[in-house]
Amino acid sequence: MEPDRAAALTELSDKLGHRFADLELLEAALRHSSYVHEHPDHSGLSNERLEFLGDAVLELVITQLLYERFPQASEGQLSKARSGVVNEGRLAATARALDLGRYLLLGKGEESQNGHQKPSILADALEAVTAAIYLDGGLAAARQVLLALLGPAAEQAIMRAPKKDYKTRLQERVQETLHITPRYLLLSAEGPDHDKLFSVSVEIDGQTMATGQGRSKKEAEQHAAQQCLDLWPRAAAGDGESN
Repeated sequence: MEPDRAAALTELSDKLGHRFADLELLEAALRHSSYVHEHPDHSGLSNERLEFLGDAVLELVITQLLYERFPQASEGQLSKARSGVVNEGRLAATARALDLGRYLLLGKGEESQNGHQKPSILADALEAVTAAIYLDGGLAAARQVLLALLGPAAEQAIMRAPKKDYKTRLQERVQETLHITPRYLLLSAEGPDHDKLFSVSVEIDGQTMATGQGRSKKEAEQHAAQQCLDLWPRAAAGDGESN
């Protein structure tokens, strides 16, 4: 590794709060596939495998943080809070705060298209860097870095998570006012297996009240319940609640 590159990676490791025993791991985490394609003889592998590992480490650390810090939170709250942290937008913003794009190795095509600032590339690189830290220092080291980078966002996300998911809220409202249970019907499931779009309707007392769509049946049901809560005439349901 060239001295200038080693110095740059050391600078990044200081920003991360983890001093690498093996800087080559960090180098590999920053090597985009476009760079590898242009330097097949000496560049090594791209960061895609590290990205795969880092995604799992990241999700584990954030899940454990939320589980431990918020023992009264429901599964739905925890899931929504986690998705508010472990997503491309949040990870890309965190990467930008580290100026991670400046350290990436990109092919000329990606460089010309400002790839150093693309959210998808930045988010993937942060996941790969997470894996590099994990491989270099273990789970404790990865946890320490991630809690510093994403811990505050995780705590804010749990505070914003709704107390109950939409299906639960709708069911409670309908059972309280009509003493029946909403019924969900699958209308369609279109597209290939890896990218299906589900459509679901929700019925109350035999009447279709709303429909919803989602990438899973569960997500579509949640959207249908949300629409029903927004659109269902409360007066017709005999609901005197104000919220």
